[in-house]
Amino acid sequence: MADREEDEELQMALRMSLQGSPPAQPEPKRSKPPPPAAESPEAEARRKQRELMAAAAEKRLRAAGSPAAVPVARSSPQPPPQLAVVEPPPASEAAKEEKAEPEPTGVSMEEAKEVEVEEGEEEGEELPPDVAEKLWAMVFGGGVSKAVLAQWSNQGIRFSSDPETTMGLVQHEGGPCGVLATVQAYVLKYLLFFSDDLSNPEVSNPLYTLGQRRFYQSSFAAGDDFSSLTDDRKTRALVHAMVEILFLCGTGKRAVVASIARVNRGKTEAVLEGLSVESAMDLQKVLRTSTFTSRKDAFDILLANIPLFESRLGAMLFLISALLSRGLEYIQADRDDPSQPLVTAPFGHASQEIVNLLLCGEAVPNVFDGKMDLGGGMSLKGIPNNVEVGFLTLLESLNLCKVGQYLKCPKWPIWVVGSESHYTVLFALNPNVQEENELEERESRIRRAFDAQDQSGGGGFISVEGFQQVLRDTDINFPSDKLEDLCNAGIIVWSEFWQALLQLDKRAGGMKDPTGRMGKKQFTIFHFNGIAKSVLNGNASAGGSVPIQRPRLCKLNVTVPPRWTQDEYLADVVSASTSGSKDDSILSLAPPVQTSQHAPLVDCIRTRWPRAVCSWAGDVPSIV
Repeated sequence: MADREEDEELQMALRMSLQGSPPAQPEPKRSKPPPPAAESPEAEARRKQRELMAAAAEKRLRAAGSPAAVPVARSSPQPPPQLAVVEPPPASEAAKEEKAEPEPTGVSMEEAKEVEVEEGEEEGEELPPDVAEKLWAMVFGGGVSKAVLAQWSNQGIRFSSDPETTMGLVQHEGGPCGVLATVQAYVLKYLLFFSDDLSNPEVSNPLYTLGQRRFYQSSFAAGDDFSSLTDDRKTRALVHAMVEILFLCGTGKRAVVASIARVNRGKTEAVLEGLSVESAMDLQKVLRTSTFTSRKDAFDILLANIPLFESRLGAMLFLISALLSRGLEYIQADRDDPSQPLVTAPFGHASQEIVNLLLCGEAVPNVFDGKMDLGGGMSLKGIPNNVEVGFLTLLESLNLCKVGQYLKCPKWPIWVVGSESHYTVLFALNPNVQEENELEERESRIRRAFDAQDQSGGGGFISVEGFQQVLRDTDINFPSDKLEDLCNAGIIVWSEFWQALLQLDKRAGGMKDPTGRMGKKQFTIFHFNGIAKSVLNGNASAGGSVPIQRPRLCKLNVTVPPRWTQDEYLADVVSASTSGSKDDSILSLAPPVQTSQHAPLVDCIRTRWPRAVCSWAGDVPSIV
């Protein structure tokens, strides 16, 4: 009887400690247990079971490692005003606690996990109502339609079940493609270039990848058979991608993980059944957040919560996690016009600010490098620094924007591709596709110097003073008469500057190569569109085909012709003026190594590799 009362008292104390409230009265002192030799087998089993429960409770109370624990607030660099930061325990204490949890006789580890889950029913912190209102307005604005909410409430982060596209995330709804495509780009980074390190929670740390990049560039060789990827490898790549993005948004210091109340292992579908999130109040009732300063702790909790992110609320929860990791005040400061919602009306597409947040950690609205000074203390914000995965857009080929070198030349050969209404992913298996020959490097250097002086918003012209600075920065020495011709109009246009460079010998800083060896590049690149499309599965002639839904993966062969000579450039201009089409003359100058094909994706590729000629087998690659 005494043992039963003692068990009940211990369980009550454990429950109260898990709820974050101290006992109403001091815990009564207990006599020491009798020596082990004097214990009966039944008493020993009961004692070991109590030890297991106590160990489980201690594990739940570790502040940094588990969202079931009540977070401990402390000061931290750059915390948003609405969130508390969790401080991890010292490594020595954590190690002692780990050693103090041997599996006792007679009780399985599965039973221990059940104790943990039952005792930690609700996980994380609630958002204050005013913060939930601010978050909702920031994402959806006022008067959001039910159709848009349905798009964002029914899109999980899930891999394709189709063997040919098993490395890709499937999209069923039109709105969240910006989130899915950007996460997909990071997933490919880990699957392609860090596949041997997926068990290391620190592989997403920039210091780790910095030390490994040269090794992978020189030795990595991959096939294009993605069907061999295991579920475990894909899941770990996804978790690493999520950890990297969230810590990027948190300036490398923290990550906030959003979850749903009362969702535990094996209960996700049951909890989400019938759950509706149509307002800030709905969101505030069910949303829980946990803050981590350790990448390992964030990795562990995200790995445990993968079923939640695979569920229909997965894309929305990850977007919320990224926004809270950055901090709502900082998000609004990043934007040029914070009055507009991040999810654009009327179709519910992810804005460029969302994509940029996931790519560079800041919700800036533009894709050029750095800031553009407009005068009078006003400026437009672009990409602040180098990025891991990049971005290309069809809009640049239409002269509607200018993508800077930070996004065009990322650390890894992976790009999110934007069209007017959709985001997809372009990637190569070999980082060497980004290497440039001598003249390519020189052109890139000159173009960067020119763009740095371009205050027209990507219009392609600069002032005479800015032109003089470009010449100094790039060691270009024009003859005095040519220099005078270029400066006569008071502005210098890039196309005229480039024509002059093609005539100037490279020994004077120009692009004319008397040897004629200006290089040709050939490589293979892949395009992935996560929108599920109906395709036939089986032999149509035998009548056994059935339509299935799967994403689209296209393999493209790309050839970048050698640099043009001045004669070829002028011939192209003449041909374009007579035929009315410059593209035909461009392709006519390309080496006849393959049959050229055209699609809007090719226009995007040419913003990265000018004059590229592409071909593929099968369906035309689609960016919509």
